[in-house]
Amino acid sequence: MKKETQNLQCIPLVISVLSLFGVSSARKPPYLCNRVCGGISIPFPFGIGGKECYLNPWYEVVCNTTTSVPFLSRINRELVNIYLPDPTEYYSNGVVHIKGPVTSSGCSTGTSQPLTPQPLNVAGQGSPYFLTDKNLLMAVGCNVKAVMMDVKSQIIGCESSCDERNSSSQVVRNKICSGNKCCQTRIPEGQPQVIGVNIEIPENKNTTEGGCKVAFLTSNKYSSLNVTEPEEFHSDGYAVVELGWYFDTSDSRVLSPIGCMNVSDASQDGGYGSETICVCSYGYFSGFSYRSCYCNSMGYAGNPFLPGGCVDIDECKLEIGRKRCKDQSCVNKPGWFTCEPKKPGQIKPVFQGKSQFDFILNVVLKILLFCVLIGSALLLFAFGIFGLYKFIKKQRRSSRMRVFFRRNGGMLLKQQLARKEGNVEMSKIFSSNELEKATDNFNTNRVLGQGGQGTVYKGMLVDGRIVAVKRSKAMDEDKVEEFINEVVVLAQINHRNIVKLLGCCLETEVPVLVYEFVPNGDLCKRLRDECDDYIMTWEVRLHIAIEIAGALSYLHSAASFPIYHRDIKTTNILLDEKYQVKVSDFGTSRSVTIDQTHLTTQVAGTFGYVDPEYFQSSKFTDKSDVYSFGVVLVELITGKNPSSRVQSEENRGFAAHFVAAVKENRFLDIVDERIKDECNLDQVMAVAKLAKRCLNRKGKKRPNMREVSVELERIRSSSYKSEIHNDDDDDDDEDDQAMELNIEETWDVGMTAPASMFNNGSPASDVEPLVPLRTW
Repeated sequence: MKKETQNLQCIPLVISVLSLFGVSSARKPPYLCNRVCGGISIPFPFGIGGKECYLNPWYEVVCNTTTSVPFLSRINRELVNIYLPDPTEYYSNGVVHIKGPVTSSGCSTGTSQPLTPQPLNVAGQGSPYFLTDKNLLMAVGCNVKAVMMDVKSQIIGCESSCDERNSSSQVVRNKICSGNKCCQTRIPEGQPQVIGVNIEIPENKNTTEGGCKVAFLTSNKYSSLNVTEPEEFHSDGYAVVELGWYFDTSDSRVLSPIGCMNVSDASQDGGYGSETICVCSYGYFSGFSYRSCYCNSMGYAGNPFLPGGCVDIDECKLEIGRKRCKDQSCVNKPGWFTCEPKKPGQIKPVFQGKSQFDFILNVVLKILLFCVLIGSALLLFAFGIFGLYKFIKKQRRSSRMRVFFRRNGGMLLKQQLARKEGNVEMSKIFSSNELEKATDNFNTNRVLGQGGQGTVYKGMLVDGRIVAVKRSKAMDEDKVEEFINEVVVLAQINHRNIVKLLGCCLETEVPVLVYEFVPNGDLCKRLRDECDDYIMTWEVRLHIAIEIAGALSYLHSAASFPIYHRDIKTTNILLDEKYQVKVSDFGTSRSVTIDQTHLTTQVAGTFGYVDPEYFQSSKFTDKSDVYSFGVVLVELITGKNPSSRVQSEENRGFAAHFVAAVKENRFLDIVDERIKDECNLDQVMAVAKLAKRCLNRKGKKRPNMREVSVELERIRSSSYKSEIHNDDDDDDDEDDQAMELNIEETWDVGMTAPASMFNNGSPASDVEPLVPLRTW
């Protein structure tokens, strides 16, 4: 049967169709015509485009290229759906759904007079369309009578009223249309030529009552719309109407089209078997003959109006075949399939032809799935082990941090901070994570300087502040309490010329201190590495000296407890962009009680700056800081480094050479050549004499820092007149000479205190400044 069907493809389709157009020659049905418009399928005999795409003009579909909306050309109605005949559904003939008109009254026209009914004429000479009995006449509104009309008279109607006890919205939503604000009735069979629907006012009713009223024909498939008011039907402007259609065979030349089996009644299912591909039934309707063709539902599907349009369904590939045959072999046959027992020793179908490939593919997929599952399990196991390792590592690190915190005096510092008031409360105990994040895990690229006491890093806190983070190299556990007390004292220092201690971290092996960041280098570099474009003038140097003196005076007398810096030198004097002084590096600082006059410690300091009296007695007083400040004054005047030996006939040290030059009136020989021409020599001489006083070998004869600060302010004023006291060093010449032999010469020939007593490695700022230098 299949072979015969394929042979029919070579025969012209539907000779009857061609005869209707007066064409005696056969033509082949179009396969390349457009079959979709606006997402709606357009099967033959309907078509879009040229005459060869559809059966006759009644089946022509016009597709609007702008809106992609399909229209049935001859009846000028928008198309909703097209269905081919299907005996398994409720329609044995073909069905089309179109958008029909809605008749309204009193809705948006502002008048209660009925509107002229809009026609819905689907009949005509050769029309294959008719209204099916699946359509309903409906009226929605109060006091409305809907009447369906044909050419001659009224056919049928319904009438609705309004009952205030019922809700109209509830009526429609519950799909009840029994006369209360809604009525409906089926149209009788055999009425294909409906002209339209009219609205009338029932007898004894006022024409102005009831408001908006609508009436329309609609398919019962679409009648139960979720619409609550007639205005909504009116605003839509259409209702879906169902039309039946037939394949017109009124022409006598159409005798045996398509090649389908002919039966007298489509309902005679027993009249043909599974070998029949398609069936056509004949009949007469309203004066014309028709055919209704469809594919045999027993194993075929497709379009019966095309040659070879009905194709066999392979049930063995569908659920019905697999379910019916189960363990048997499914064999597809034309129109049906059979289940046959497998022969003993028969090779399974999966090893035959394409099934063998499917079997291999199935095995490969199973192996891949197994590998994926094993890999996923191993990956999860690895993630679990890694997570456990990270958890244990984190716990150990936390435990270590707690041990370091207690060992470094964290609990003691917390107690001290809790008892203090004011600025101490502003000090912070940083966590190691905060500082690691701030310094990029103490990256070497962040190093600002290194020295004997530790390394200084540049960091940025989470709040955006730039800080200097100093990590010490070692910590004496016996002096933890002393260290904590000093941190608390230093935290109380609040002076604009002293680097502020912001806090510390005690969770690391050695304590880490956090200072404010000063972005312009130290005084030592500025004095020795100046470029030709900018020279540090005498006025700037005097201003720096005054600010250093003010900071030391504050430490000695104005702070809560007197604090001795013990390492005053130019590398510990930082300068900001405005040349404002910041005294830094309190690594060797000590605080004393008010009634103490000195500290007895191991000698510590930097060569060239250490007080000779402190070197001999190991007793550090406030006058020891004064001596170191005097060396800084000498550097500001001479521009030379005290750590380098001054070449002279006496082979004296830096301080001794300066004092001798002042005494011998060789002052101009030692003034920095870069400022000699533009400076106020009287001021420079006055500062030199003050420096000589600060360098007196006897501490009690040195001025204190407060006196030094006041004197420098007076020197800067135009009405300067020294009021400290007159030179009386003539009486001390012999003692000075002894000091030069016992101290200066001792340092010059390399005799030093024990290694533990000196910071031979220099603090962090000895090698590099606390901040990087900026190009001037």
